[in-house]
Amino acid sequence: MSADTTSGPAIRLLSVDFDCPDPAELARFYGDALGLPILYSSDDFILLGREGSPGLGFIRVADYRRPTWPDPSQGKQAHLELGVDDLEAAHAEMLALGAVEPPVQPHPDQRRVLLDPAGHPFCISTLA
Repeated sequence: MSADTTSGPAIRLLSVDFDCPDPAELARFYGDALGLPILYSSDDFILLGREGSPGLGFIRVADYRRPTWPDPSQGKQAHLELGVDDLEAAHAEMLALGAVEPPVQPHPDQRRVLLDPAGHPFCISTLA
């Protein structure tokens, strides 16, 4: 990778966006979990984040199909890894916010796989 940045356009990550049936529900979940405010909102799209930093977007899709992880018939589509300092407390907090626990937990001592309200799997992992 070249260190020369003058030869091409500047490219930066603006957001990671998730398809879902209800942007408001998913934005509330991740906004509460991560302490992120709404930067933009319409009926079909909500963007969470902080000015000048990449955000999380949620896009309404009429025929949305929930991921079926670990069943590969409807793949996981996206996956967030969230670092936590207290795995048990974070696990309980995410469940209280509306996450659900799938039947498969590959490494429960180090990370927990959870599903957000739209069915997207995500992990909470210890910051060690």
